[in-house]
Amino acid sequence: MAERIPMKIGDHTLAAPVVLAPMAGVTNAAFRSICRQHAPGLVYVNEMVMAAAIVHRNDKTMRMMSFAPDENPRSLQIYGSDPAQLGHAVSIVCEEGLVDHVDLNFGCPAAKVTRKGGGAAVPARPALLRTIFRAAVKAAEPFGIPVTAKFRMGLDDAFRTDRDAALICADEGAAWVAMHARTVEQHYSGDARWGAITQLKQLVVDAGHNIPVLGNGDIWEAQDALNMMNQTGCDGVVIGRGCLGRPWLFSDLVDAFAGREVPAPRALGEVADGMLSHARALVDHYSADVVMKKGKRLDGENFAMRDFRKHASWYLTGYPVGPEVRRRFSMVATVAELEQLLAELDRSAQIVEGGARIRRGHTNGPIKVALPEGFLTADDADSDMTIPDDAREMAISGG
Repeated sequence: MAERIPMKIGDHTLAAPVVLAPMAGVTNAAFRSICRQHAPGLVYVNEMVMAAAIVHRNDKTMRMMSFAPDENPRSLQIYGSDPAQLGHAVSIVCEEGLVDHVDLNFGCPAAKVTRKGGGAAVPARPALLRTIFRAAVKAAEPFGIPVTAKFRMGLDDAFRTDRDAALICADEGAAWVAMHARTVEQHYSGDARWGAITQLKQLVVDAGHNIPVLGNGDIWEAQDALNMMNQTGCDGVVIGRGCLGRPWLFSDLVDAFAGREVPAPRALGEVADGMLSHARALVDHYSADVVMKKGKRLDGENFAMRDFRKHASWYLTGYPVGPEVRRRFSMVATVAELEQLLAELDRSAQIVEGGARIRRGHTNGPIKVALPEGFLTADDADSDMTIPDDAREMAISGG
């Protein structure tokens, strides 16, 4: 591929033009630490948090905004639909030195978010979008913190919002814009439409904006990222579901962008080692927490292993382990139990043909777009909508 100018965010030059998509209930400090072990020097975005929860110092949200001492840059995605509140939240995380980069979520398609006017609903109200983004940039500017935006193509094919969203955010000082090339209606079904990324990149260039345009959607292997950039002309890629159970995808991407040979898919033994490292990182992450789940008191290890179960499924996707083994991993309760299950695996087993391209995470859709009553007819930039602080039940927003 043609030589490209290295991508930067603030003072940080990326090892490759690659960004981890913020995914609710996934991209916490433990997951990001595993990804960084494979490929330091990229941008790994924390799971999204609610602006109102930051302002009100919600305990759960403040714990979610945790970064390792060696994490650099510290990237956080914030979502909300009240401009003043979102600006206040950005001021807090910047003034307290919690972040190096703020990303704004205008792409979450979860009905419980869009029906309150948040996430992917915001770009349907351009004046509101502009006011929100302006408030965030104004709050971050005194601290030199760059602000970026991630959004979808639109509500549906008849109601595209990506063009206005990109130009508005660029006008208001976005460091970059990123688009998941699906609509809200499409949700996670079908294929990402890379042609829309091509059009968006050209639009931003024609408007005279010199900012990167990033593409998101259906990058399952390193070659997909090269193909996306070559086909669309975009400046970088955002990796969502493709890295679930495959955090080494980031090192594959760094190799691919450097022109080096990408390693073959990992044998099950290497996958098993990665699973154990990930589980231990989750236990460390939750070690100070005591969580109530359906009336039961869970300590950090209990909660961590419950959280790990979905990761276990993703790690094993594509490997010939059989349904009974998968069932046992889906019920794992302790690290010791996990170690025993991993010891029983055939470490020499290889992924099945095409296994790396089996879709992980959400695949559902199309869906009915949920919006507040009268949302599309409103012509003001104000909003009294509130978004639920329920990230663990929200749809994964990565592509």
